[in-house]
Amino acid sequence: MAAGHACVDIYQGCVPALVPFLAAERGLGYVAVSGITLAATLLSSVVQPVFGVLTDRRPLTWLIPVAMTTAGLGIALIGVGQTYWLMWLAAALSGLGVAAYHPEAARMARVVSGGSHVGMSWFSVGGNVGFALAPVLVTPIIAAGGLSLTPLLVVPALFGATVTTWAVRSRTAVAVTCGNGEGADDWPSFLRLSLIMVCRSIVFVGLGTFIALYAGQRVGGGTTTGGIALFVLFAAGALGTLLGGRLATRYGRVRTLRTSYAVAVPAIACLVFVPGPAFFGFLAATAIAMSIPFSLHVTLGQDFLPGRVGTAGGMTLGLAVSIGGVATPLLGTIAEHTSLRLALSTLIALALCSTLIAHALTEPATE
Repeated sequence: MAAGHACVDIYQGCVPALVPFLAAERGLGYVAVSGITLAATLLSSVVQPVFGVLTDRRPLTWLIPVAMTTAGLGIALIGVGQTYWLMWLAAALSGLGVAAYHPEAARMARVVSGGSHVGMSWFSVGGNVGFALAPVLVTPIIAAGGLSLTPLLVVPALFGATVTTWAVRSRTAVAVTCGNGEGADDWPSFLRLSLIMVCRSIVFVGLGTFIALYAGQRVGGGTTTGGIALFVLFAAGALGTLLGGRLATRYGRVRTLRTSYAVAVPAIACLVFVPGPAFFGFLAATAIAMSIPFSLHVTLGQDFLPGRVGTAGGMTLGLAVSIGGVATPLLGTIAEHTSLRLALSTLIALALCSTLIAHALTEPATE
C-alpha cells in the first residue's frame, strides 16, 4: 500500500516539477502556472469528500488501481496539448484520479496497520516518497526531450496499479469487514484539525509550486537548481513523516503537532529571507517541520470520526494536500504584481495559524 501511495503521489509532485518547463517552453507566467496547479487540485478538492462518503457506505477497493491509472494518464497528456486549456484539462483529469484514490486507500491502510501511528506513518511516507521522486523523474526526461515526452510519465501509474491490485486482492476479505470503528464522531475537533490542514496545505503546495522558480532566483542554476530544491522539499518531507509516527508514540500526537508547527514558523522565515546556499538547509528544516504532523492528521482525523474513517482519511490524506492548490493563484497574483519573495512570506502567517489552532486540540477520547 505504501508503494502504491508513492506511485499515485508522484503525480501530485509532477505538477510543480513541470512548472519551470511550462514557464520556459510554453511561456506561462506566475498566474498561468498557478492555474495549472489549481486545475490539478480544485476538482480533487471538490470531489474527494464525495468519494469519502461512498467508501464509508461500501468498500470500493477496485477503485484504487483505477484511480492511480487515471492520475498518471492526466499527467501523460499535459504536454501533448498545445493550448493552455488542454493542459488545464489534463491536469484536472490527474487531480480526479488522485481524489478517487485517497479515501479508500486510507481506509484500507488503517485496516492493514491496525490503526498504528507508526504503521500509518509508513503508508503516509509513501506519498512523500512519491512527491520526492517526481522531480527526479520529470526533470531529466523533460529536459532531454521537452514537454512532448510527458506520455512516458504514465509508467509509474501502470506499475503502481499492478502492485496495488495484488495488495487489494490479498486483503479484500479483511478490508470489506473492517475499517469503521465504534464511538461518537467529534466534529468540532475534526473541523479544528481541518483548519490546521488547510493552512498546512497552502504552505506546502505553495512551496511546491514556486520553490523551483524561487531557488533559481536565490541560488542560480535554472531548472536544475529547481529540480534539486523540489527533491530536498519532498525528500525532507518524507523524513519528517517517518519521524512523526515515532515522536507521536513517545510524546503524543497533539503535543508533537503543536511543536512541529511552532518550529516551522522561523524555518519558513529563514527560507524566504536568508540569502545564499543556506537556502537548502532552511528548505529541509521547513519540510521536516511541516511534514511531521502529516500522518498524525490521518490518525487523529480517523479517531475524531471513528464511524467515518473513509471520509476522515480522504480529507486528511488527500483533501488536505489538494486544497492548497486553490490558493496558489492568489500567491501567483501577489508574485506577479510584487515579488515572489513577498508572496512566499505570506506562508509564515499560515504556519503560525496552524500553531495557534493546534492549541485548541486535545487527544481523542480513544487514547
